[in-house]
Amino acid sequence: MQLSRIYASLPEQFSAPLTPTPLRNPQIVALNEPLARELGLDPDWLRSPAGLAFLGHGSRPDGTSPVAMAYAGHQFGHFVPSLGDGRAMLVGEVTDRARRLRDIHLKGSGPTPFSRRGDGRAALGPVLREYVVSEAMHALGIPTTRALAALTTGESVMRETMQPGGVIVRIASSHVRVGTFQYFAAQGDTQSVRILADHVIGRLYPELSDTENPYLALLEAVTARQAKLVARWMLVGFIHGVMNTDNMSIAGETIDFGPCAFLDAYDPAKVFSFIDQNGRYAYGNQPDMALWNLGRLAETLLPLLDTNHERAVEQAKSALMRFDVVFNEAYLGGWRRKLGLALEEDGDARLAGRLLTAMHRGEADFTLTFRRLGDVVRGGQTGEVMSLFGPGSKIEDWIGDWQARLDREERSAEACHADMQATNPRIIPRNHRIEEMIRSAVAGDYAPFHRLTEALSHPFEDRTDGFEAPPTAHEQVKNTFCGT
Repeated sequence: MQLSRIYASLPEQFSAPLTPTPLRNPQIVALNEPLARELGLDPDWLRSPAGLAFLGHGSRPDGTSPVAMAYAGHQFGHFVPSLGDGRAMLVGEVTDRARRLRDIHLKGSGPTPFSRRGDGRAALGPVLREYVVSEAMHALGIPTTRALAALTTGESVMRETMQPGGVIVRIASSHVRVGTFQYFAAQGDTQSVRILADHVIGRLYPELSDTENPYLALLEAVTARQAKLVARWMLVGFIHGVMNTDNMSIAGETIDFGPCAFLDAYDPAKVFSFIDQNGRYAYGNQPDMALWNLGRLAETLLPLLDTNHERAVEQAKSALMRFDVVFNEAYLGGWRRKLGLALEEDGDARLAGRLLTAMHRGEADFTLTFRRLGDVVRGGQTGEVMSLFGPGSKIEDWIGDWQARLDREERSAEACHADMQATNPRIIPRNHRIEEMIRSAVAGDYAPFHRLTEALSHPFEDRTDGFEAPPTAHEQVKNTFCGT
């Protein structure tokens, strides 16, 4: 295993070195062996005492110290100038089989200089939530941090009640965030902003280094990646829950799965996060919030864009205006695939919007609606999809118009059905299934966690495992919580 320390080699203001604190009794709950091999890591070594020390508290075989990364952030619109890795550490970077550099990062590994009187630990429940949801997102084809391992610590943490502690080992293209840029910009440290931007370009966007204005090109590239990412979230009904600037990755990957959740019945105003009392990060607000966050990134880059402030502002505005263009293209393209449409017609956006209106009125399940529409294409029977809709939805009118639109496609029903079923998942990480899994795991039974994780690794396959069913009235999850 060849571990580098590229980020840790940046000037000292970028991170704080750590002395790993051993856990009382670390045990592996889950080890992602395919991912380990992709990273060039030996699963057998990871299960050894040395491997457990590496996964649990960042003890590197070469003795090099891990670091806690510095960053700031807007949390629910309020700027906090110093946040940083308060319960996490960057162990280092590894080059995977595809020659890509990937971070190895622990959460729940203990206190750091950024802990702000916190214990630096994580509860097992949120650790398993992040493992399940991040790997499900990967299986759905959505850019995301990955879960390499989940561990118990042999210790308890106080979160309302005493709970078993856990650590998640996650993998990312980078853990640099919008908030990392804000940390230095807030101090007026333009030189550090430049160093960070150069690091990000070299690490994630090397093709930009020879452009006329690499920093403007960086803003444009990050804007495009975020627009595409949020469009993909929306197309599977994902709600991040806490889209603060410190939770937005410069790499364009989904990061920090705290109070995240997936829609059951479609509702654009849906919020699950207990801490989002005003609905800032509701499902339907996510594109606007992503653009707002990118505006904060643009502010940090202004001194690098042009020595003339007014010209820099105009350049930034121009870059940010691309967000809506890229988002709308990705979003509408995704809708066409979800509805089995290969050709493009001017009325497609309105057709998709009418379906969402019917789903909202009829409180139809987001995931099953599209899966059942695929069945309609193959069999022609509309009973199952219509049964998902309550009274007043007028879904029957929409289905008639959609079938007329499909008749204008230049391909067979079989091809259309195959494409729809490869686009619309049968299963997602249902909130009630995650809560059931967490309750069992906290009680010492990990079998539901492993069954759920395995099922979600094949989200488009037809199976009879029961995971596709939406919650009953008493199973519905109203609130989700941070915890890692």
